[in-house]
Order: sequence, then C-alpha cells, then structure tokens
Amino acid sequence: MDPSIISRYIILLQAVCVIIVAAVLVSRSRYFAEVLDGRPSYRSRIILMLFFGAVSIYGSIIGIDLFGARISVRDLGPMVGGLACGPLVGLGAGLIGSAFRMTEGGFTVLPCCLAVILAGILGGLVYSWRGKFPGLMISVVLIVLFELFHMGLVLVLATPYSLAEEVVMAATGPMVLANAAGMFIFALIIDGVISERETRAERDSYQRELHKKQAELAVAADIQKSLLPASVPSIAGFDLAATAIPAKEVGGDFYDFIADSDGDVSLVIADVSGKSVSAALFMALSRVVVRASGAPGRSAGAVLRNANKLIVADSGSENSGMFVTLFFGTLSSNLKEMIYANAGHNPPLIYRAKDGKIEQLEVTGVALGTMDDQDYEERRAALHPGDVLIMYTDGVVESMNGKEELFGLRRLESSIKATAHLSAKSIMEKILEDISSFRGSEEQSDDITTIVVKAV
Repeated sequence: MDPSIISRYIILLQAVCVIIVAAVLVSRSRYFAEVLDGRPSYRSRIILMLFFGAVSIYGSIIGIDLFGARISVRDLGPMVGGLACGPLVGLGAGLIGSAFRMTEGGFTVLPCCLAVILAGILGGLVYSWRGKFPGLMISVVLIVLFELFHMGLVLVLATPYSLAEEVVMAATGPMVLANAAGMFIFALIIDGVISERETRAERDSYQRELHKKQAELAVAADIQKSLLPASVPSIAGFDLAATAIPAKEVGGDFYDFIADSDGDVSLVIADVSGKSVSAALFMALSRVVVRASGAPGRSAGAVLRNANKLIVADSGSENSGMFVTLFFGTLSSNLKEMIYANAGHNPPLIYRAKDGKIEQLEVTGVALGTMDDQDYEERRAALHPGDVLIMYTDGVVESMNGKEELFGLRRLESSIKATAHLSAKSIMEKILEDISSFRGSEEQSDDITTIVVKAV
C-alpha cells in the first residue's frame, strides 16, 4: 500500500483518539445525564451543541489536504450529537462545524458544509424516531452509509468533476474507516454509560422495594407479636412457660392460652404450612377461629371440629393447600390432668417424674383446613407432681446443623430428662440453648415454638 495512504489513515485515527477522550468526559457530565434522564435543560443542550460543534471543528483542523480538498472526521461530532442528544444538538453542532468548514475554502467546500449539517440533522431524526440513542450497530451503519453519501455529494456538487473524482477515490477509504471507528467507540462508550445507569436505576429500585418490604414486614412482625399472649397465665398446681421464635420476620407458628371462669386454662400450640407473610396471615385466621371455637364448656374435640369447619369455609384452604397442625388441651387445676385433642400436630411429650420415662400424646385427627367434616378424638393425660409436659413445633426437632443432621426427638428427650428438676422457664431455656448449640453457625430454618408445663 502507498505510504501516503497509510499516513492518511493514521492521521485520521489519531484525530479519532482525541475525540474519544473528549467523548468519555462528556458522557460522564451532568449535561449528558440530563439528556439520558429525558429532561435536558436549554443550557445543557447549548453546552452539548457547542461541545459536538467543537468536535466537528477539531475534526476539520486535524484533517488532511488532498488535491485542494480536506478529508476529515468533521461529520462525526454532529452525527453523534444528534444520535445521542436529539435534533437540536445535532443541528446546532452541524451548523457550527459547517461555519468553520466554510472558512477553510477549497473546491469541495459546498458539499462538505452541506454534509456536516445533514449529519447532525440525520442523527437527530434517528434519535427522534427511536426515542433514544439507537445503539452501536445502527450508529456505525449510519455513519458508514452517510460517508458514502458525502462522497456522492462531492461528485455531484464539486467542480471540476475530474478533480472531485480523484478526491473521492483517495478519500473514501480513510474517511469511512476513521468515522466508523470513531462512531464505534463513541457508541460503545454511550451504550456503556446507558447500561451503567440502567443497572444503577434497577439496583436503586430494588433497594427501595427491599426497604419498603422490610418496613412492611417489620410492621407485620409487630402485629403478629401482639397476637401472642402478653404473659403466661397462672394456674394452681402448674408452672408454665412459652415462647415463639420465627425463622423470618414473620412466621406461621403460634401458641395461645384461653382461661375460663373455673380456673382452668386451655393451651394451644400450632404450626401453619409455609412461611413468611402467607403463613402469618393464615396463622392470624387460625388463632381467631380457635379462640372463637374455644367457648367455655366446649370439649377439646368439639373445639377442633368447629375450628376446622370455619377454616375450610373462610380460607378455601382445601384448594389453596394451606393447613395448620394444632394441639388443643385444657389443664384442669382440680383434676390435675389435661383433656386434649391433637389435629395432626407433633405429639407432645410427658416426662414422668416417678420413673424418668417419657410418653407421647398421640395424634387424634388430621390437620385443620385439609378437609371438611372431620372428627377429633378427645383424650386425657394425668399430670402428677414433678411431671413435665412439653409441647413443640417441628422447628424444634428439625433444627439442622452444618452436617445436615437433625436435632431430633432423641436429643429433645435428653434435654428434658437433664432439666426436669428445674422450673418450666429454665427447662424451656435449656432446650433452646441445646438447639442453638447443636445448630452452631447454621441459620434457623423454621419457626421454633414451645410450651412447657410442670406439675408442682
């Protein structure tokens, strides 16, 4: 290849490199940010118009004299201005570049002045058509086609034709390549800025939504805590303790105490299927229904039958798949026993002080909300002095450590036996401590709820 041709490519590409540095600076400016936000002020438009006009002027200055004409990258500034900032900036930059090109003279002054204005107008029209910067591919194809059009203008408007033809033959390659390279990198920079802003906007939107949800969950957690008993009731002959620890902000476990006028207290412990907000809503419904069903004098089995019908009717749980396992037992201070019914819940454990053995209070019916018209058998369990009754949800026995081992029933029974001589509160605290020690650094995966009753 002719060394003079190589030098033309190098000079024009050097001009492009300087323009690219300027492009990086302007793309990070607040004036360009206003354009990307869709709210550019007239001041920003004027500043950007002057900037891209200056790019056009620089493209002319760094150009190469060829047979009395100047080959350059002056069209690049106005076209990018139009593509990135809209018709006003594109036209203004084109007029600035055209005015400067007119001062340089030469037999191609008319087609070159016209081309630089049209470059800005064309870029602005494409911006208006797309409603935004059209992206890398369209921009590069557009500048390549436009430079070929520019060469056509030179052939049509410049005289003498023979000289214009020589200029076109020599200049087409360098001008198309340099302008295409400049547009490619310019578009790459702008696309990068747009993508970065979109990513930042998505991140900010996500953070706002996250904070909103966290605030809503905090309110839901406060409401849910308010549904739990504020204190543990006193009942002659028994020592009671209870707690509920949700795995998330809100949970599906709950416990309750319902006292009657005879001094007896009904104990409720339940575990709703699922977790988080849906479980919390179903938990609130279940608690209200059980309380409404637990009228004084009504047997444990009747309470669960009535509660099951109401839950199925009010929540449509048969179709939704939501259900609640629930243990309902009434402590009698006179009879020193518990009369209970168990709707699919983990069987409570009774530690017998007499022989140190542990018994289970078996399930007497299916979970509430699974199907209508269910019967729940009623059972009795005597509680002698020193006996300990533990009611719990599956979050206790299903707590998992880093080796994916479950805490299990055996460890729970060991904790009960080791602490049966303590108060109900101390027994409960030791069980929770043993679970936490077993779990180690593993996060709590399920709600943990317990009620401890000790006969005294």
